[in-house]
Amino acid sequence: MGEILDKIEKPNDIKELEKDELRPLAKEIRRFLVQKISHTGGHLASNLGVVELTMALHLCCNLPEDKIVWDVGHQSYTHKILTGRKDGFDHLRQFGGMSGFPKQSESDCDAFDTGHSSTSISVALGMAKARDLRGEDRKIFAVIGDGALSGGMAFEAMNNAARLKSNMVIVLNDNQMSISKNVGGMSSYLGKIRTNGNYTELKEEVENALSKLPHLGDKLTSRIRGFKDLVKRVLIPGMLFEDMGLTYIGPIDGHNIQQMVTAFESASKMKEAVIVHVCTRKGKGYRPAEQNPSYFHGVSPFNLKDGSSRKTVESAQTYTDIFSETMLETAAERNDIVAVSAAMPSGTGLTGMAEKYPKQFFDVGIAEEHAVTFAAGMAAGGLKPVVAIYSTFLQRAYDQILHDVCIGKMPVVFAVDRAGLVGSDGETHQGIFDLAYLRSMPNLTVMAPKNGWELKQMMLFALAQNGPVAVRYPRGEAWTGLQDHKQEIAMGQAEWICSGQETALLAVGSMVETAMWVREKLKAQDQKVTVINMRFVKPIDVNVLEQLKEKHSRVVTLEEGVFNGGFGEAVSAWYEETPMKVMNIALPDQFIEHGSVRELKEKYGLDPEGITKKILSWQQDRKA
Repeated sequence: MGEILDKIEKPNDIKELEKDELRPLAKEIRRFLVQKISHTGGHLASNLGVVELTMALHLCCNLPEDKIVWDVGHQSYTHKILTGRKDGFDHLRQFGGMSGFPKQSESDCDAFDTGHSSTSISVALGMAKARDLRGEDRKIFAVIGDGALSGGMAFEAMNNAARLKSNMVIVLNDNQMSISKNVGGMSSYLGKIRTNGNYTELKEEVENALSKLPHLGDKLTSRIRGFKDLVKRVLIPGMLFEDMGLTYIGPIDGHNIQQMVTAFESASKMKEAVIVHVCTRKGKGYRPAEQNPSYFHGVSPFNLKDGSSRKTVESAQTYTDIFSETMLETAAERNDIVAVSAAMPSGTGLTGMAEKYPKQFFDVGIAEEHAVTFAAGMAAGGLKPVVAIYSTFLQRAYDQILHDVCIGKMPVVFAVDRAGLVGSDGETHQGIFDLAYLRSMPNLTVMAPKNGWELKQMMLFALAQNGPVAVRYPRGEAWTGLQDHKQEIAMGQAEWICSGQETALLAVGSMVETAMWVREKLKAQDQKVTVINMRFVKPIDVNVLEQLKEKHSRVVTLEEGVFNGGFGEAVSAWYEETPMKVMNIALPDQFIEHGSVRELKEKYGLDPEGITKKILSWQQDRKA
């Protein structure tokens, strides 16, 4: 560990350092982050970019009394270091270890639990108003990336902040990136400000000059005021924020600590909301991350020397890879196929579409709600849109899916990536609610593939439908089992994998593989069980449910999602008035912490061993 970094043991220790120790400390923090994350994996590029920014905030704040709200929160690693959590990085994002996001339960210096984008301004404004009403005196900062400003919630919050007249400081971390390169009008707007190096001086000069204009009568005064506004709009690009009622400061070098300290301290003394625009470089200090910030946004363990992955064997094809190939194949054949991404073309497998068929690809930025309704509009115009979004982010667009897609039966296909347990990002990123919230929507077909082959077939099936369809699939390598089971997909029909008696396993998506392992374990107990790949969560194959009544007395449902509102609950409801005994195996009614998928499945009893034990115990209880 670095000589100066060793002096940081608890919150506010950074204030005890000499000014000439700050720049070396920034270098030591970067070296620390690269070394630790190379072993554990994590969000590297974003954290390397905000080292000086975080240091400046901590120099201005008295923690935990003052509050720093991190938008998304994956850039809070330096904050964790400066608040005495260096030792936690040995087990960062690992089961039982330190979270990669701010956690109030982890430290009282973490003001709010975050994980999704565009939330920080709303949270900080709420804290500011609570402070004012309680007669308290504390600084409140919201740190938001330029990519997150494309989220509508951020604009709603800025509009409200201007009206409420409470002091808070919005730190706009402008690195020209979200996960992938930023797109859209806000990105272009900030680019214009960035390129105007004399912005602050120009603003002051213009406003001083205009203030000296004479006032000669009401009509002329009115015209002069209109002229002032016109000139300011032409010459001062930051007028967007000021028109909203926010005081704007910037742009400032986000790697100049003293500049930022001066700006933050000045902004925190004002009586209104202030936006401080700082420009940073994502991946700063580690060349591989600087050259490829998208790859190093969230990275697995890597080699320090060149940033290459530590994986020694070629990874098998992932579900995302198969989705990507399917999109390219269909786009080559049909020009009505269009793909929509919400700032994640690489993560969702749409980079190929963007490169090969740019006219059929749309990245709307961090704006999931808009992405869905935009797709609905394209569907209404005769196109076949595919919206590829992670499960956890798609839930932000619940209203749009329900009202703008499902009511009108718009033929929009939702490619729901990262469905089920995703592991190390924890509560905010586990894709465990999609089956429940999507199943509640009329007119929506919901599917889940058992393996890679079936994902492709489901996508082709979905594209052939005249109504909305959601296909959910997990993160990681596609299962290659049951290759001989290639029954044609038909609406609402399950696939009978193998026949038994007494007990039937009804599995959804990724749980089909697990069901096959459970079958083998029960076979060792002299039980021959039926395994069914349900394929459809909505509509459920009621014909199969009816058939099972002939030779089975017990049904076990298996899903990688929450029970409440999910597949198992639907099956239990269908059998409610029958003698059939139903056991539901799903995730509990709680948020699931970070850890590997294997560890989490073991903890919550979704692994083959855990499921087998539950079934045997349940059977024994029934006999008793």
